[in-house]
Amino acid sequence: MLIDEPLPFIKEFINQLDDGIKPDQPGRLSVTQKAWLAFCIMGILITNSICWAKFERASLGSYSRAALSWMFKHSKIPWEALLTASVCLILKKSALTEGVLVVDDSDNKRSKSAKRIYQIHKFFEKSSGGYVNGQELVVLFLVTDQVTLPVGFAFYMPEPVQSNWKKNAKKLKKPKVPKKSRPLQPPKNDNYPTKQEIALALLRDFKRDRPSFKVKAIVADALYGTADFMDKASAHFGGIQVISQIRCNQILRYRGKKRAVKNFFSKYATVPQNLLIRGGKQVTVQTGSARLYVNAHHKKRFVIALKYEGENEFRALIASNLSWRTQDIVQAYTYRWLVEVIEEDWKLYEGWGQLAKQPDYEGSSQSLILSLLLDHWHRIHPSNDSA
Repeated sequence: MLIDEPLPFIKEFINQLDDGIKPDQPGRLSVTQKAWLAFCIMGILITNSICWAKFERASLGSYSRAALSWMFKHSKIPWEALLTASVCLILKKSALTEGVLVVDDSDNKRSKSAKRIYQIHKFFEKSSGGYVNGQELVVLFLVTDQVTLPVGFAFYMPEPVQSNWKKNAKKLKKPKVPKKSRPLQPPKNDNYPTKQEIALALLRDFKRDRPSFKVKAIVADALYGTADFMDKASAHFGGIQVISQIRCNQILRYRGKKRAVKNFFSKYATVPQNLLIRGGKQVTVQTGSARLYVNAHHKKRFVIALKYEGENEFRALIASNLSWRTQDIVQAYTYRWLVEVIEEDWKLYEGWGQLAKQPDYEGSSQSLILSLLLDHWHRIHPSNDSA
């Protein structure tokens, strides 16, 4: 398919974003910048990539890749302000005033020979069971009764010194070298924030940019099930519920006795719960729950054992607010699976996960924002009745 002229609805979307940029943020878009942004979103839609050469071919030479690349690198486009305005536009058009925030990790495999891609490193890939080269992201999603959309992101890079120390410590543990004979852990470098620190920063930014929006709960996976993250995330929004997973070997204290999560719930009666997934699908799950003292958190948490139909093992959830009912916590956690579906579609169909190879921080972050703008455009397109 060829690009003749960006669709009128895409042009209108860019104009609405320009109108939505707040006065205290960087300047408004020029006519040339608006035309370039509309063309790029159209290009991603047609080529499923963020590649200037493909865009040039799709336009039959009307736009040269050199000119497209120059605009991308040098034009003073307020990228972060555009993303903020895009989220606010969707909330306003859909009359959304409350929802649940979901923190999730995402990754994008890259070539082994890539050198200038921002924060590229080796990470473990669950699907293949091996290590691959690529980028890792922490993405913040907003899930409401109507839409699921990404509202913020940041790239993650493990600290090289810490990574080398962990690798050496693991090697020394195998021959049972005593801890006192192993090298001490090096001090943390603040230039390499952890995923938990990145997630907290994204939550703070969301609260700052949308102070009137009501966040009902925060949901995250097991990586974020630490006392520090849960307490700080809850405090950012005035003590709201934070729900995460907890490892089944975590130690609980019940009636003065210490037990692992798995052992405790193996002797605990479970009951069926009916959950309604957004869209009308109903599922039945087995749950067991108790308010228990979690040793690693040094306080009581709401701990839930949860098993979906067809699963053999229970997973354990943990919640910060003890006043919620079991069903409400489990229902809120279903939003986690909605995010998985949306993220997979985003990787497959919106350019970023297929071909986006612009170098350095600006190349990665700006091409990712372009991909997210296309995702947001889909959310408010008249033909899109559900998201």
